[in-house]
Amino acid sequence: MTAERTSFVYVTYITSTPDKVFDAITRPDITRRYWGHENVSDWAPGASWEHVSDTDARSVDVVGKVVESTPPHRLVITWTGASQADDPESYSRVTFEIDTVDTRVRLTVTHDDLIIGSGMEVGVTKGWPLVLSSLKSYLETGTGFDLSGRTKAA
Repeated sequence: MTAERTSFVYVTYITSTPDKVFDAITRPDITRRYWGHENVSDWAPGASWEHVSDTDARSVDVVGKVVESTPPHRLVITWTGASQADDPESYSRVTFEIDTVDTRVRLTVTHDDLIIGSGMEVGVTKGWPLVLSSLKSYLETGTGFDLSGRTKAA
């Protein structure tokens, strides 16, 4: 029996350009500044991608494939925990839609095909608002939140 699935949608408006938002999602040197991870790929359809922690361990936490890449307006990727990469049922899909609205960018992130009640569903429903708020802060002020998970000195 196939598990029941759900979606999570988050929309935010950012004072930026579509190119800068797309780069912030796809360039490792930028993602580490607001996400605490690097998104690593060549972003061509069919290519693999990895979500690599910006810690000394450099662990690969999430993996997937690029389904669609239309810079700077749309990116669709599959998504699963690295430890579950061999289980086709574990994969969900993330769609980033980047649109210009007046002088701002509307970023819509749709994370669908999530197994209801799974750890991944719980994680992304808490994680996306924090990550995307950090992205917005980074693009608008130059400073994102510290999401690296590194222990901070008192």
